[in-house]
Amino acid sequence: PFQTLTAPAPFADETSCQCQAPHEKLTIAQARLGTPADRPVRVYADGIFDLFHSGHARALMQAKTLFPNSYLLVGVCSDDLTHKFKGFTVMNETERYEALRHCRYVDEVIRDAPWTLTPEFLEKHKIDFVAHDDIPYSSAGSDDVYKHIKEAGMFVPTQRTEGISTSDIITRIVRDYDVYARRNLQRGYTAKELNVSFINEKKYRFQNQVDKMKEKVKNVEEKSKEFVYKVEEKSHDLIQKWEEKSREFIGNFLELFGPDGAWKQMFQERSGRMLQAFSPRQSPNSSPTRGRSPSRSPSPPWVFNKASPPSSPKAASASLSSMSEGDEDEK
Repeated sequence: PFQTLTAPAPFADETSCQCQAPHEKLTIAQARLGTPADRPVRVYADGIFDLFHSGHARALMQAKTLFPNSYLLVGVCSDDLTHKFKGFTVMNETERYEALRHCRYVDEVIRDAPWTLTPEFLEKHKIDFVAHDDIPYSSAGSDDVYKHIKEAGMFVPTQRTEGISTSDIITRIVRDYDVYARRNLQRGYTAKELNVSFINEKKYRFQNQVDKMKEKVKNVEEKSKEFVYKVEEKSHDLIQKWEEKSREFIGNFLELFGPDGAWKQMFQERSGRMLQAFSPRQSPNSSPTRGRSPSRSPSPPWVFNKASPPSSPKAASASLSSMSEGDEDEK
């Protein structure tokens, strides 16, 4: 068991480690009680194991853990035998052998295993029990190829894992054939290797280009959404800051220019000073100049009396002569 965790399981025809213990018939009750270390229970499980998956591994795990002390031998049928009785496989026999060798539950791999177990084969490999699911397996003209093993009391059933099988995997590939063909063309496989016609190749490559464009558009949309989200977030912050600043500005404005603001008080003080400057206080009543009446300045001699114009040219000349004489007297 320790060797299976550090190295691949050996092939039965290449190992020199043969079971030297006497091959005495064991019952299931004796095997479940436990056997000596030098006499492990030799359990055999066979199959095709094409596209090795978790359902295969779980079946082998059950076969390995049927008894406290067990040695698991796994038989793998060849390509010729499989193609004859079951059909074409995805993996060839060498690939299927190697897949089994690297399973942690397998102690030994038997290549080119028989389709129907014979007493000679069971004796050759010192097999105590055969592990397989209990569903009758009809093949090679028989309703159940494990019928004689069950009658001999050497059959131990295991449970199948639902939802996973080689047929299910192949069905997925066939169902999504176009997707896998396009993927492999994109990864460098040629149309000849994929057995794809010229028209389908062009169609798949065009679809790959369309998918790339869709991916680019999707990336641009995601980036634009992210950009819009950032802009909205920043605009929200700016609006919030603007509201705070506007409240502060309005408060300062009202404090300066409001009904009881500092500007009104300052304006009132300055207007009072200006009024005092333009209209000083009146003199007291006891002032000696208050009783005087302002002297009326004499009218200039050249001002005519509009109410009494000269009656004749002679009177006008007389008046002018009198004015000139008055001026000479003043001189």
